[in-house]
Amino acid sequence: MQIGVPKEIKDNEYRVSMVPAGVAALVEAGHQVLVQDGAGAGSGIENHAFEQAGGVIVSDAAAIFRRADLIVKVKEPLESETRMLRRGQVLFTYLHLAPAPRLTKALIESGVTAIAYETITDGEGGLPLLTPMSEVAGRMAIQVGAYNLQRPLGGRGVLLAGVPGVPPGDVAILGGGTVGINAASMALGLGARVTILDRSLPRLRYLDDIFRGQVTTVYSTGAYVAEAARRADLLVGAVLIPGASAPRLVTRATLALMKKGSVIVDVAVDQGGCIETTRPTTHSDPTYVVDGVVHYCVANMPGAVPRTSTFALTNATLPYVLKIAGKGFRDAAMEDASLRPGVNVHDGKVTCEAVATSQGLHWTPLETAL
Repeated sequence: MQIGVPKEIKDNEYRVSMVPAGVAALVEAGHQVLVQDGAGAGSGIENHAFEQAGGVIVSDAAAIFRRADLIVKVKEPLESETRMLRRGQVLFTYLHLAPAPRLTKALIESGVTAIAYETITDGEGGLPLLTPMSEVAGRMAIQVGAYNLQRPLGGRGVLLAGVPGVPPGDVAILGGGTVGINAASMALGLGARVTILDRSLPRLRYLDDIFRGQVTTVYSTGAYVAEAARRADLLVGAVLIPGASAPRLVTRATLALMKKGSVIVDVAVDQGGCIETTRPTTHSDPTYVVDGVVHYCVANMPGAVPRTSTFALTNATLPYVLKIAGKGFRDAAMEDASLRPGVNVHDGKVTCEAVATSQGLHWTPLETAL
């Protein structure tokens, strides 16, 4: 099979979907890997490293999309890329389709099979290809939140760690999943006071156990979310419903109760955000202010730390790439129960129920579509 690795073109996206070790594994398995010129440069991987691994350097994206049977990316295709997709081709990348009807429409019209990293599910119900980037984003949320709390950047001027004689800052985290745990770990490391809200009592017990009572755990209701937001210097949105749009937990009315200069980092922005005032931003222009509250809503946060993110992501994706390339999409999907939930669109049909429900589209189960 011919596997294409195009250069990412999203604003300030420096990750690449394959590292030389992955190229070597695919070539050893009998496949050809086409890597766009400069695709790995942002992650510190030069062309010669891909060539030494057996990859073929291709000058432009058009040639990649024209020749490859399987396109492996990091972020969702932009309009210039969706125009190059074709029926029978397989696209393997993060998609986050629920809040993106235009992209969904383009994928349907292309006839491509679109497999989303974020909806692949393992035997325990985990999200193995979303987890590594959730770990990165959760840790980054505290880093960028602390930075934007500085007064010259519009923040309250609060040092999350505090100093002797001055209390630390308050961090509230909405959601106790992978993002929430990693955000809490970073915030505690800085010395902040941390509250995590979640709707699962077993999850709250687990969080209380692993953090040994150092975080305050709160069952998430509208009233408690509003109270946590009111007290927070930094509010992190870490809510996820796999494949579906994120629920809006913080309303505009709640935002008005927050401290002026407090900061929101909405990691859920990829799925539409869990704050009513969330809108996607970029690393070029990452923040905006609503009602005196700084919003950081960058939709590809891990792209800012590509060296770490690229290797973390490709460690998780390579086994699936090998499986799809080795068996072909249909056989791989039918044999691997964890891969099937990842198929969001196939041959002009929406095969992910959560995406179809979010956009009011007809849902075709994958088994029926195949």
